[in-house]
Amino acid sequence: MASETSPRTGEPDGGSVRVDSWIWSVRLVKTRSAGAAACKGGHVRVNGERVKPAHGVKPGDEVRLRQAGGRERVVIVKRAIRKRVGAPVAVECYVDNSPPPPPREAVAPAGVRDRGTGRPTKRDRRDMDRLRALNSRTGPISARPAAEDEAKAKAKGR
Repeated sequence: MASETSPRTGEPDGGSVRVDSWIWSVRLVKTRSAGAAACKGGHVRVNGERVKPAHGVKPGDEVRLRQAGGRERVVIVKRAIRKRVGAPVAVECYVDNSPPPPPREAVAPAGVRDRGTGRPTKRDRRDMDRLRALNSRTGPISARPAAEDEAKAKAKGR
């Protein structure tokens, strides 16, 4: 005889559920295949150990999921469910102990000009390019100092 489950959430009676299915069911990942890929890539840990997608989770287990952007979700399983449920029900299935996300940097947008100032000059454009390069953390543009050295050499008459 098949094991009894709740018709609404597919919750097993005292058993465990696959970790890839559970993190999908409680809406920590968008698809079950994304949950399986996260497990295979070593981004999911249950009670401190890396697990395969078929590893079982049960109430009381700690699940750590590293998401895109470097954010880590730390949740404690309250209920093991198999079926995907709505967000209000999903939140009741775990306790979220994740650290708060880091604050976003308050940086003025580069390249925003006042209305009516006209087309940017070559110098303005180079300044905007330098700001964009600094914001993207690729370093300042190295062509600028060479151009200044050429201008100084021309002024000296070389």
